[in-house]
Amino acid sequence: MTRRPAADALPGPIAAWFEVRGWAPRRHQLEMLAAARAGRSALLVAPTGAGKTMAGFLASLVELVERPTEGLHTLYISPLKALAVDVQRNLLDPIREMALPIRVETRTGDTPSDRKQRQRVRPPQMLLTTPESLSLLLSHADSNLLFENLSTVVVDEIHAFASGKRGDLLSLALSRLQRLAPGLRRVGLSATVADPEAYQGWLAPHGDFEEVALVMGDPGAEPEIRIMLPEDERVPWSGHSGKWAAGQVMREIERHRTTLVFCNTRGLAELIFQELWKANDEQLPIGIHHGSLAVEARRKVEAAVASGRLRGLVCTASLDLGVDWGDVDLVVQMGAPKGASRLIQRIGRANHRLDEPSEAILVPGNRFEYLEGRAALDAVDEGELDAEQFRPGALDVLAQHVMALACAAPFREEELLDEVRSAAPYAGLDADTFARILGFIESGGYALRAYDRFKRLTRAPDGLWRVSHPRFIQQHRMNAGIIVDAPILDVRFRNGRKLGTVEDYFASTLSVGDTFFFAGLSLEIERIEAAEIVVRATAKSARIPTYVGARLAMTTRLADRVRRFLADPESWPRFPDDVREWLEVQAYRSVLPQPDQLLVETFPHEQRHYMVAYSFEGWNAHQSLGMLITKRMEAAGLKPLGFVANDYALACYSLEPVTDPQALFSADLLEHEFVQWVQGSHLLKRAFREVAVIGGLVERQHPGRRKTGRQVTFSTDLIYDVLRKYEPDHLLLRAAWEDARTRLTDVGRLAALLDRAQGTMLHMALERISPMAVPVLIMIGRETAPAGTAEDELLIEAEALAEAAMRTE
Repeated sequence: MTRRPAADALPGPIAAWFEVRGWAPRRHQLEMLAAARAGRSALLVAPTGAGKTMAGFLASLVELVERPTEGLHTLYISPLKALAVDVQRNLLDPIREMALPIRVETRTGDTPSDRKQRQRVRPPQMLLTTPESLSLLLSHADSNLLFENLSTVVVDEIHAFASGKRGDLLSLALSRLQRLAPGLRRVGLSATVADPEAYQGWLAPHGDFEEVALVMGDPGAEPEIRIMLPEDERVPWSGHSGKWAAGQVMREIERHRTTLVFCNTRGLAELIFQELWKANDEQLPIGIHHGSLAVEARRKVEAAVASGRLRGLVCTASLDLGVDWGDVDLVVQMGAPKGASRLIQRIGRANHRLDEPSEAILVPGNRFEYLEGRAALDAVDEGELDAEQFRPGALDVLAQHVMALACAAPFREEELLDEVRSAAPYAGLDADTFARILGFIESGGYALRAYDRFKRLTRAPDGLWRVSHPRFIQQHRMNAGIIVDAPILDVRFRNGRKLGTVEDYFASTLSVGDTFFFAGLSLEIERIEAAEIVVRATAKSARIPTYVGARLAMTTRLADRVRRFLADPESWPRFPDDVREWLEVQAYRSVLPQPDQLLVETFPHEQRHYMVAYSFEGWNAHQSLGMLITKRMEAAGLKPLGFVANDYALACYSLEPVTDPQALFSADLLEHEFVQWVQGSHLLKRAFREVAVIGGLVERQHPGRRKTGRQVTFSTDLIYDVLRKYEPDHLLLRAAWEDARTRLTDVGRLAALLDRAQGTMLHMALERISPMAVPVLIMIGRETAPAGTAEDELLIEAEALAEAAMRTE
């Protein structure tokens, strides 16, 4: 057995700090210290409230006590600016109480420029930053001096970005840091990792997971989670907001000190805030927090929660991670959680103490969401987390990183290629693709080489690659970053106070005099300009803003559990009576599929013919499939009228009946129609806009001015059309295609669906609508109803559908 270090091995000031508080270092904190003393990198997986921050920084504090230094010693990387600020606050108190001469500072996009300048000349011992800010630091000529004595990099909430583009950027930055400081240790922290070995590999140089020690924290108290049901115990047939529960949720807020109400989208957050406000009979202080609100508004709300001045806060994923508010004693999840890992992360915001149970409530929007919520609770009970899908590093991110390093110093192609390959996402990068990356930065590519503004790199006779002109250095630093927002307009009052932003897509549907809810207020539009909407507060009823983008899909592991529920009547006694009856009548009227089967039902209803496929592969995959299937139906003369989809099912409706659904779901759908559809749709243009901005082909900002989202879109659309015509194999078109087919369409889940259809499709031709079809068919009424249609009319239609489906004669 490995000998564990004793707490008395800590230096005096640190040991005394623990002792004065009556605390002792936790086992995992001491094991992290032992790994550091052995010179090893480490991954800590420990539940929220386990002291992960102290575990990550303990070795650095010990080293700085034992061997004080004035240079940069520890770099902390966070996925969120707010988290970096929160961690700084939590670190400063212990350092001050220990009387240690250690400076801790943050560096994010919000840091004043004079402080940024000073940090490079006289850095603190501990610098807390984000992947994007680190990349910018590496673009400076003095970065080798800044980082040459760096001892440790701590990556917090590693699960939140390792498998995405921000993770690609950070992995490349770590490879550069390792070259500048060969003795560098890497530390990863997370509460929700299903496959630690994959993250150890991502964290390690050259992907060698055995180089990274794995430290597992002790499990905390079991969370107390329950599913809220309507007081009449009738779970709704449709909807995904859970707004039916506003009154019940408000009573929970009244009974608790501070409640976080999580919503899966920004639009839903605005809706739920309004519903809670209507039910807030005691006029309790409640707020709203999401990524489109102005940073000042978010900070104000965060401070109000931290000081205990808010009783409830409606929020989105903007608060999923690590913010330590000890007085939060309840978390409510509105709508389905979509994944066990996400649910655990959100639950961890309540109590934030390892030894006290977190309390949480799930509010299902409909009957399928009840099953999903029950599946998530079972997964949490059994300790099953959602697996991450790692993929090769993105080429647009690599192009941005190469340009950043060129801004710092000239480089040799073969040396940089070796360095890039030491980053796990790029381990398989071939020399030809890397040469194409350099060629792209050198000229923009074959079709664009006539334009000087794309010639950012030059290869000198000595073989060194250099930035072609100093203006490209400034251009890179102004435009670097991985997060590409949709085109947006500022929302302001007439006095200039900014409330936040709405997307151009939503703004295009508005006119002067229209009203919409935003930041918890009802706003009336006074005027709309190129880059902003000027509003005033009003008491009129209003619309909820809509936001473009992929929705959160139910994870594959959660979907598997829901499929197993359907096929296992012995699990049904746990369900509410109406949910159990729903499934029993479905089994009587049609069939409940086995977990590996794809059930497809066809039936007539009100002079139309319907085909409903229950695949549980998520909204994104179903949206893509709906486009493809209706195209096939049209070619087959079935006269399709449209389709609707949710996370659980896809429903297509037509004038002619579908008699052979197998032909519509054949595997060659991905080989032919899918390729044609993506290439001809807005998806590829949207993906190209992102990779063109990330890859540095199109500027978001120029010295003295910032382009509007519409201007960026116009620029990228022009370049896209040129490349499609004259250079269809351009590197960025390839990158855009990868993005469009995976991230925007969930092509992997689409392929799994079609594979299942080949051997296991179960076609049921019914005389009328089935119980399981009701939730998705109700959506047709909602989506085709004109604006302003009374909710009562839609409810009457839903009741009629449900009555027809549940008749057993």
